[in-house]
Amino acid sequence: MPFAIRFHQTGGPEVLRWEDVAVGEPGPGEARVRHEAVGLNYIDTYHRGGLYPLPLPSGLGTEAAGIVEAVGSGVSEIKPGDRVAYAGGVVGAYSEVRCLPAQLLVELPDAISTRSAAAMMLQGLTSAYLLRHTYRVMAGETVLIHAAAGGVGLIACQWAKALGATVIGTVSSQAKGELARQNGCDHVIFYTREDVAKRVRELTAGEGVAVVYDGVGKDTFAGSIDSLRARGMMVSFGNASGPVAPFSPLLLAQKGSLFLTRPTLAHYSAKRDDLLALANELFAVVVAGKVKIAINQSYALSDAASAHRDLEARKTTGSTILLP
Repeated sequence: MPFAIRFHQTGGPEVLRWEDVAVGEPGPGEARVRHEAVGLNYIDTYHRGGLYPLPLPSGLGTEAAGIVEAVGSGVSEIKPGDRVAYAGGVVGAYSEVRCLPAQLLVELPDAISTRSAAAMMLQGLTSAYLLRHTYRVMAGETVLIHAAAGGVGLIACQWAKALGATVIGTVSSQAKGELARQNGCDHVIFYTREDVAKRVRELTAGEGVAVVYDGVGKDTFAGSIDSLRARGMMVSFGNASGPVAPFSPLLLAQKGSLFLTRPTLAHYSAKRDDLLALANELFAVVVAGKVKIAINQSYALSDAASAHRDLEARKTTGSTILLP
C-alpha cells in the first residue's frame, strides 16, 4: 500500500505520522496522481497546529506534482501519462499517491520539471494573483514585500522587478538579505534591527510605497500600514507570526485613506478558467527566465516533521520540496 503523512491531533511537528493508506480507483471527475515531488508551505503548519482547523484524523499538504495514473468518468481536462501539478483543494498532498478532482490539475509545459512545479505552484500562483490581480503592479511604482527571502518572497521580488517596480524587501539576516538582492530586491531592510516604516519613508523621499505584500501578520502589520503612501494598498495574505489583532477601520482613514484586503488563492482560482490563467502567467515568466525557482531544501516525505521544524525556525529560504 502507498504511504502518506497523517496526523490524529493538532500540535507540533511531532504529531505527524507516516502511515499506509488505501488509494482506490478515481471516481467520477477525479484523477489518480503518483507524486514525484510535494511542496512545503507555511499553511501546512497552520493546519497541523490547528490555526486553520481540519477534521481529524487528516492528511496534510496542498501542493504537489507528478504523473496521472488513471482518470475517472467524465474527465476531459487531463489523461493518463500527463505531467501535472496542483495547489489547493482538499489537503492530502503529503502522499505517494492520491485521488483528487481533475479540475484542480494543471498540465505542465515540457520546460518545467515536476520538482520545479511542486516548488512553485502555491507560491507562484500566490505571487501571480497578488502582483497581477489583487494590486496590479506597474512599472515605476515602489512596493514593499515582507519575508523577501521566503518562498513567496523570492518569486514575488523577481516578478515585481521584471514588471519594472522598485522593490523593497524585509529580511532577518545578512545571508537572507544577500539572497533577496540576488532575486530582485533593490533595497533590503533588516526588520530585526531597523524601523521598517521609517526606513521605507527614507527610501521613498517620505512618500511611502504603493502596496505592501505582508504574509507575516501580527508582527509586521502596524509597520506595513505606516509604510504606505496615501491611498496605498495593504495586502495581508498570511499569518506567519500569528493573526493580526482587531482594529478600528478608522485607522485606515487616519493613515491616508488606505485600502486593505485579505485575499486567498482559493478565491482567485475558484473557477478553472481563472486557475489556468494564473498558471499560464506563472509558467510564462518562469519559461522566459524572468523568474527562477530556487529549490533550496529537500527532505524525504517521510521526514516531513524535520522540514516543519526548520520552516518554523526560519532556517529555510526559497522553496522546499518533500520527495516521496
